[in-house]
Amino acid sequence: MQFHLSSFKNPTEIIYGFEAARQLRPILDRQGYNRILVITDPGIVAAGLLRDVERQLEGLVYAVYAEVEPNPSVATCERALAALQEVKAEVLVAIGGGSAIDVAKAVGLLAVNGGSIVDYEGIDTFTQPILPLIAIPTTAGTASEVTIFTVITDVDRQYKLTVGGYKLAPRWALVDPLMTVSMPKQITASTGLDALVHAIESYTSKMAYPLSRALAREAIRLISGHLRQAVYGGDQLAARDKMLMGSLLAGLAFSNTRLGICHAMSHPVSAMFGVPHGVANSILIPHVMEYNALAVPELFADIAEDMGENTAGLTLMEKAGKAVEAVQKLSRDIGIPARFSDFHLDRGRIQDMARDAMKSGNIPINPRKVSQDDLILLYEQAL
Repeated sequence: MQFHLSSFKNPTEIIYGFEAARQLRPILDRQGYNRILVITDPGIVAAGLLRDVERQLEGLVYAVYAEVEPNPSVATCERALAALQEVKAEVLVAIGGGSAIDVAKAVGLLAVNGGSIVDYEGIDTFTQPILPLIAIPTTAGTASEVTIFTVITDVDRQYKLTVGGYKLAPRWALVDPLMTVSMPKQITASTGLDALVHAIESYTSKMAYPLSRALAREAIRLISGHLRQAVYGGDQLAARDKMLMGSLLAGLAFSNTRLGICHAMSHPVSAMFGVPHGVANSILIPHVMEYNALAVPELFADIAEDMGENTAGLTLMEKAGKAVEAVQKLSRDIGIPARFSDFHLDRGRIQDMARDAMKSGNIPINPRKVSQDDLILLYEQAL
C-alpha cells in the first residue's frame, strides 16, 4: 500500500469582505511603509477604482504604473520595474485582475533578485522573497491575489512563461466584492468561467487531496450557482460576493495542486493569437473534460452534482457526461463562444501550440496521461 503525503500552504494574509480594500492604509501604517508603487491597468483607471486607492495614499510618496495590458509582456514588467526604481518603493500595491497582479509579482521578484523575468521560468527558481505586495483584485477569476504563480508573455517567442514558488505570493490580499461591481459583463463572464476551470482542474488534478478538493468543490458550487446572476445583474452584491469567494477558494485549491491540460493548452492560444486567457480556457474546457472523464468519471460525476445536474438513475459515465453538459450550458448562457473561429486561429500553428503546451508543468498532473497528438486533436475539436 502506498501512502500519499500532502501539504497545504497559504502564505498570503487574506482580508475578505465588503470594504476590505479600505484596509490598505492601516496595513501601510502598521508596517511603516512610506514609498509605494501602484500597478494597475487603464480599465481600472477609467472605472474610477484607482481613486479609492489614491485617497488612502495621501501624505505618502507613491507612483502609479497604469499601463498593464491583457496577457502582460516581459517589456511591461521591465517598464514597471523602472517605475519602482525611480520612486524607490518599499512595497507594491496591485489593483486589477490577474494581469496587474502578475506584473506586480514579477516586478517584486526582479526588484530583489535582479535579472529578467525570463531567467526565472519554472518553480522555485529564485532565492529571495519578492518585495512586499498588497493585492486588491477587481475580478472574480484568476485568484492571483493568493496564488504562487505569475504568467508573463515573451512576445519575441510568442510564449507564455510561468514562474512559481511560495516566495512569489502576495503578502496581503484585500478581497472586496465591491471592487468587482463595475466589471463589464463580458469580463465577468470570461473571468468567472476561468475561475470555474481552476476549480474543476484542481479537483481532478493528480495532486489533489481531501483539503484541496473540499475547497474546489465549494468553489464549483458557488461559481456555477451565481455566475449567471453576476453577468446579467452585475450590481447584485450577493452574486458578486459569492463569485469572489468562489474564485478565492479555487485559487487556494490550485495553488496547492496546480491545474491540468486546459491551462497548458490555453497559454499558447493566448501567446500566439492574443485570445483572452479566460476565453481560451472557457472554449477548451468542455473538450478537456470529455477527454479526462474517461480516466476519472467518479470525479466528474461529483462535479455534475455540484453544478446542480439531476443524475438519478444514470450510469457513472452518464453522470460524468452531465458535468460536461452543465459547463456547456453555463458557457452558452453567459455568452462565451463555443469555438475559436471568431479569433482567426491559424490551423497551421496547431502543432506549435501543442508542442508549447507539452512544456507545461500541468501536463504530468493531468488525470489522464496525455500525448502531443492528443493535444493536437483537442485543439482541432475546439477550432
